[in-house]
Amino acid sequence: MTVDVSASSVNEAVRDYYSRVLSSSKDLQTSACCSAEAPPPHIAAALARVHDEVKDRFYGCGSPIPAALEGSTVLDLGCGSGRDAYVLAQLVGPTGRVIGVDMTEEQLAVARRHQGWHARRFGYANTDFRHGYIEDLATAGVPDASVDLVVSNCVVNLSPDKPRVFAEIFRVLKPGGELYFSDVFADRRIPAALLDDPVLVGECLAGALYTEDFRRLMADSGCADARTVATASIALGSPDIERKIGFAAFTSRTVRAFKLELEDRCEDFGQVAVYRGTLAEHPHAFDLDDHHRFHTRRPMLVCGNTADMLSATRYAAHFTVTGDQSTHFGPFPCAPVGTAASVDDSGAACC
Repeated sequence: MTVDVSASSVNEAVRDYYSRVLSSSKDLQTSACCSAEAPPPHIAAALARVHDEVKDRFYGCGSPIPAALEGSTVLDLGCGSGRDAYVLAQLVGPTGRVIGVDMTEEQLAVARRHQGWHARRFGYANTDFRHGYIEDLATAGVPDASVDLVVSNCVVNLSPDKPRVFAEIFRVLKPGGELYFSDVFADRRIPAALLDDPVLVGECLAGALYTEDFRRLMADSGCADARTVATASIALGSPDIERKIGFAAFTSRTVRAFKLELEDRCEDFGQVAVYRGTLAEHPHAFDLDDHHRFHTRRPMLVCGNTADMLSATRYAAHFTVTGDQSTHFGPFPCAPVGTAASVDDSGAACC
């Protein structure tokens, strides 16, 4: 892969921080690369079956593991020591596959060292850890339209070429495939000069995604409607880090996006979705994002994009979507998340 000097220096700073500066997640100086929320029970149970060294050497800002994974091919970008990959390996099962890509050989060595241990514990082997760059997945041997799900955990911010990362993600996803990732976002653009600070880079702050630039990047990659699933504020903690970058507010966000032909606004076609309650870990309700909660067997009016997300993806087996997009009723009634108008009397939700 051809990288310019600035990209090369950022990559070297990241490799140095995660292979030599940090010996475990306890060495992190901020909460940016640490998930504050307890994982759901089924994820916690899977984590309990992951080797302690793998968990100790893992750095992430969320739990980017969605539902309905059995039999899926999953690509974990920046897999590090393999914690999420080994959790995913249990959820996709023996008919599924998990590919982990990371540029740090020291982290990959931890993941690979315990492949046999996990295979014996799970009763099958379905993980493949590859050295490579998330901006160049072809070199890592990931073909076009070959992956059902792409995940990453606090890694995209570390990339010096984010447009290329998202272009590669949508290249390798199958039609209807999903990107589900957690990362650090900022409320403004961070000055490029701060990329020279290895601590700010390694703590996932200097490269944080400005929320509006992220929206534009996704649109340029062909995704007109990415959804926020969860958001949490980040505490900087360190006085030195606060002095350097405390002018910005940071959040950890979990985001999902699909490889679908979606519109850039929510449009009303009179479609209704009903969740069947068939996802084992979600018997009573399923959250598509932070403002679409589908209660089991309760009909819900949805926009055309949401209807496609539920009917043209692996979630289709768990939803009944009625109506088509032959008759348009105008814009779907939307309002900012958290306002009284986010859900109207008809049960329509903001998109």
